[in-house]
Amino acid sequence: MNLLGVLEGLLFVMGDEGVTLNDICNTLNIDENKAKELLTKLKEEYDKDERGLRISYLGDAFKLTTKKEHKEYYQKLIKEKEEILSQAQLEVLAIIAYNEPITRIEIDEIRGISSTYVIKKLLSKDLIKVVGKSDLPGKPNLYKTTKTFLDCFGLASINDLPELEKEEVEEEAPLFKPKNI
Repeated sequence: MNLLGVLEGLLFVMGDEGVTLNDICNTLNIDENKAKELLTKLKEEYDKDERGLRISYLGDAFKLTTKKEHKEYYQKLIKEKEEILSQAQLEVLAIIAYNEPITRIEIDEIRGISSTYVIKKLLSKDLIKVVGKSDLPGKPNLYKTTKTFLDCFGLASINDLPELEKEEVEEEAPLFKPKNI
């Protein structure tokens, strides 16, 4: 068995948590000297210029990390991938959050415009989910917000949403006033 390959896999699988020297010894059933030898050999491999990762000792664990000299490229990619929610997406999220479970048709009625595309985007971002079918004709999907939505907006539960202010509706004035004769 290729212990070097297994060690590399362990470092990858454990991600941010990392692997301690003791974990390596116990998992690979080797002594501490052999574990250090494997780590040194793998570290030398990663230290080569053509590699994008390195082995770091952080806290009390060994971890695969990116090389500092490539930082600008990672930041560029992250910046390109950051997606800010559009006004339409925020609108639909608010409608769902305050009215869940709700159908797309009900959302469309509130917005006055089709929300099909926006709902697809919110589903793909895991901010909303389908939670069942309505009893309305055609059995449309019912949508609710997800745990990801709560996490993104810093809410413990949907009950933590701020209360909506009730707008006072003024009575409509007549268009024409009758003339007093």
